[in-house]
Amino acid sequence: MRIGIPTEIKSDEFRVGLVPGSVRELVAHGHEVIVQAGAGAGIFADDATYAKAGARVAATAEDVFRDAQMIVKVKEPQAEEWKRLRLDQILFTYLHLAPDPQQAIGLMQSGVAAIAYETVTDARGGLPLLAPMSEVAGRLSIEAAAIALRRPAGGRGVLLGGVPGVKPAKVIVLGGGVVGTHAARMAAGLGATVSVIDKSLPRLRQLDELFEGRIVTLDATMETIESEVLSADVVIGAVLVAGASAPKLVKREMPKDMKKGAVLVDVSIDQGGCFETSHPTTHAHPTFEVDGVIHYCVANMPGAVPVTSAQALNNATLPFVVKLADKGLAAFDRDPHLAAGLNVKEGRITHPAVAASLGFDSLDGSRSFRVAAE
Repeated sequence: MRIGIPTEIKSDEFRVGLVPGSVRELVAHGHEVIVQAGAGAGIFADDATYAKAGARVAATAEDVFRDAQMIVKVKEPQAEEWKRLRLDQILFTYLHLAPDPQQAIGLMQSGVAAIAYETVTDARGGLPLLAPMSEVAGRLSIEAAAIALRRPAGGRGVLLGGVPGVKPAKVIVLGGGVVGTHAARMAAGLGATVSVIDKSLPRLRQLDELFEGRIVTLDATMETIESEVLSADVVIGAVLVAGASAPKLVKREMPKDMKKGAVLVDVSIDQGGCFETSHPTTHAHPTFEVDGVIHYCVANMPGAVPVTSAQALNNATLPFVVKLADKGLAAFDRDPHLAAGLNVKEGRITHPAVAASLGFDSLDGSRSFRVAAE
């Protein structure tokens, strides 16, 4: 199979779909890899490195999309990329379609078979291709919060870990999954007072054992969320419903009653965000203020550390890329977990949670075009 790696064009995105080591593996399996010139610049992998790994370097994105049978990316395709996709191609990348009907329509119109990293599953019910970036984002969320808390950045001027004789910051983590666990680990490691709120009591028990009492675990009732958020210095939004829009846990009226200069970090922003006051930001302009509260809502947080992120992502995605390259969509017959990643095929939404979040009555894609027209 011919596998294409275009340069990522989303704002401040420095990752690349396949690192040179992954290219070498695919070539060893008998596949052809076409990489756009400069695609690896963000991870300091030049064209010569890709050529040495066995890739053919193409001058433009148009060349890559024209020649490839499968496109492997990191972030969701942008509008100019939708137009280059076609019926006989496979797209394998993060999609996050639930809050993005225009992308969904673009992919449906192209006819491409679009497989989303974030809905591929494993035998334990996990999301193995989302996990590595969730690990990175969870850890980065605390770094971002620490910077945003500084007074020159508009924050409260609070040091996360405090100092002897002065209270540390209070960090509330909404969600005890992969993002929340890694955020809690970083915050607790810096000496902050940390509480994790989750609706799963079994998960709270696991976290209590994991952290050996160094964090507080709380059940996710409306009253608990409100009281903890209002008293927090930092709130990390780390909730996920696979394929669907994130639930809005922090309501529009709450920031005005929070501490001035407190920080909200919405790691769920790729799925629409879990704070009603959130909207996507970029690494170039990562924060904004609502009612005196700083919001950090960068939609591609791991893109800030692309060397780490690209390698971590490839560690997880490469086995699935090889399966698709070897078998095409027939790989679904032997791997139902990979099949769970299929979001769009032949002009139809194929994932129930994505369809429901986009407001479709069923998996019939025809309704999406009526919605777009309206």
